[in-house]
Amino acid sequence: MTTNSCTIKPAWTPLTTGLMILGFVAFWPLGLAMLAYILWGDRFHSMARDARDQWRGSPFKGAVDQMAKGHAYARTGNVAFDDYRERELKRLEEERAKLDAMRAEFDDFLTELRRARDQEEFDRFMADRGRGPASNAG
Repeated sequence: MTTNSCTIKPAWTPLTTGLMILGFVAFWPLGLAMLAYILWGDRFHSMARDARDQWRGSPFKGAVDQMAKGHAYARTGNVAFDDYRERELKRLEEERAKLDAMRAEFDDFLTELRRARDQEEFDRFMADRGRGPASNAG
């Protein structure tokens, strides 16, 4: 017993051509996607398989997998070195936190300095405004 499949084949048929034209009329990226499917649809499975194979062999895959697990550094197997590395990373993180706090304090200092300078300029403006030629004409 055979079954008929209703899938759209990647070829120039009246159905795929009509869908491509309808796609361009409705929203041009849909028409472009249909055109790509007509031209290269039979190669999609092999291209996806090739891309997966290249990714599996890529040196970046291990790094991405490590980051996805939540820690960027895998254990080396040498307990002394791993302990040393963890202590140093913790120390560096604490140092970074101190630098971030110092940066926040400096930003607050600069904000206050700008506010004081703005206040001084405003006070000077108000003082000059009272002595200017416009007040004598009044």
